[in-house]
Amino acid sequence: MSTATIYHNPKCGTSRTVLALLREAGIEPVVVEYLKTPPRRDELAGLAARMGGATDLLRVKEPLAAELGLIGAADDALLDAIATHPELLNRPVVATAKGVKACRPAETVKDLL
Repeated sequence: MSTATIYHNPKCGTSRTVLALLREAGIEPVVVEYLKTPPRRDELAGLAARMGGATDLLRVKEPLAAELGLIGAADDALLDAIATHPELLNRPVVATAKGVKACRPAETVKDLL
């Protein structure tokens, strides 16, 4: 069985779908409900490094992203903002041995299996 971590929001349909796809693939991931247990900045930085940058970690549809001027901001500003305001984390983010992706659309998770 592969290991995976999903940064999950149970109120999000895409996040629930990705979790179901992982389980259908025989993977019981570590589920991090990031609004209850926000990732530390260094954890976010590690995810961003594996993704090739922090841009995809930002939920640009969240009004706070525009309010804080984060659209197009540098990685350090994005990581600081997401660490402070976890609702800015794009959901769901999945990490496996094959990489890290913000899994929108949900089928994107299949690249990590």
